[in-house]
Amino acid sequence: MKVTIFANSNPKTKKVAAELHTKLVAAGFEIDDFKPDVVLSVGGDGTLLSAFHHYSDMVDQVRFVGVHTGHLGFYTDWRDYEIDQLVDGLLHDNGQSVTYPLLSVEITYADTGETDHYLALNESTLKKLGSTMVADVFIQDELFERFRGDGLCVSTPTGSTAYNKSVGGAVIHPRLDALQMAEIASINNRVFRTLGSPVIVAPYETITIKPQQQSHFIFTADQMDTQPRPIQQIRYSIANRRIAFAQHRHNRFWKRVGTSFIGLDEE
Repeated sequence: MKVTIFANSNPKTKKVAAELHTKLVAAGFEIDDFKPDVVLSVGGDGTLLSAFHHYSDMVDQVRFVGVHTGHLGFYTDWRDYEIDQLVDGLLHDNGQSVTYPLLSVEITYADTGETDHYLALNESTLKKLGSTMVADVFIQDELFERFRGDGLCVSTPTGSTAYNKSVGGAVIHPRLDALQMAEIASINNRVFRTLGSPVIVAPYETITIKPQQQSHFIFTADQMDTQPRPIQQIRYSIANRRIAFAQHRHNRFWKRVGTSFIGLDEE
C-alpha cells in the first residue's frame, strides 16, 4: 500500500506527522506523494479539505484518513494519540471504505461566457458585495423563487454541519445523497417573499442560481474563493464522483454531532 501524509504547519501537527511517518516506514509502507492509495490528513477538518482539493483529480483512486491534532472533527476518525492503532489498522486494511457525495459546480461568467467546473466537499456560496443580491433560483430548470438577501449556500450532507448550519440549514446524515440550499439573510416582507427555510433536493435534481444584476459577486467552493466577477449562472448537482474514507472502525455521526454542538462527553 502506498500512503502519503498531508499536514498543516502547526508545530503540534508537524510533530505528529513526523511520528506517523517514522512508524509507517518502520511498518513497511511505501510513502508516495504523487500516486498514493491512502491520503493521511493530519491536522483538522480544514486540513482534510485542503488534502481533498490537492488530490481531487484522482479522488476516485484514493481513500482518505483524518487524524485530528485538536478537538474532534467531522472528517477525522483518529486522534493524535492513536497513531499506533492507526498504523495497525492500515496493516490489516482490506480496502474497506465509506463514500460520501460531492458537490458538482458549473459556473458561467457573464463577461466572457466561459464556464468553470469545481468539486466541493462541504459547500459553495454566492454573495454580493455592498448591496442586496437578487437572483432567480431554479430547481430542475423550473423557477422556484426570486431571492433577495446577502447570498445563498448550497451544501453536501457532509458539509451540512459547517457553514450551512451557521446560516440555519439542517444537519443531514452524510450517507444521504442530497443537496441542500440555505438562504443567507433573506429579505421577507409584504413586497418580497422567499420560502425562508432550507431546501433539500433529491439526488437527481439540480439547483441553478441566476443573478439578476450585472454586477460582481463573490463565489466560493469550500475554502477557495474567486475574485469578484459578473456571473450569468451557477448550476449545482451531485457529482458523478465520490470521496472515499478508509473505514477501520465505526463512525457514529450523531454521537459526533452531539459532542461537537451540544457538549455531550466523548466516550
